[in-house]
Amino acid sequence: MNREISVMNTKVIVSMGASAGLLLLAGCVPASERVQSGVRTVYTGHEGGAYAPQNPTKYDYENKLKFVLLDHDVQRSVTCTVMFERFTEDGRLEVTANLRNRLNRRIEVQVNCVFKDLQGASTGDETPFQTLILSENAQEGVKFTAMNKLAKGYTIRVRQAH
Repeated sequence: MNREISVMNTKVIVSMGASAGLLLLAGCVPASERVQSGVRTVYTGHEGGAYAPQNPTKYDYENKLKFVLLDHDVQRSVTCTVMFERFTEDGRLEVTANLRNRLNRRIEVQVNCVFKDLQGASTGDETPFQTLILSENAQEGVKFTAMNKLAKGYTIRVRQAH
């Protein structure tokens, strides 16, 4: 009887150990593979080396456009009706943008300008954000002047004032 219990305990212990080992190994996936479910794909890692950037051109409006809105609320409430560009007598770029409030209430936004060279890189000349109060359906002009002659392009950025 004791021998039967001992053999049975051994079988139980061996089968539990094997089951535990299979459960541990079943969840392992090599680092370079992916696991796909019905909802999403999960990448488990990378074999090493450098990583490629995620969506490098998805939201790069500041690299392409001259006027960008930095948050959703401003996107609904502000638009730029016209922009004027000119070079001053000493060769600096001067930009004037007419911003319009699209809402039937007064809003407060902040505006700045990043001046860029011919390749689109910042010249290091970025104006501080200035607060602009727009009355109901009103339009206001905002003027920016570069500090040096390097600026050949620009991006005007608008965000909600806090």
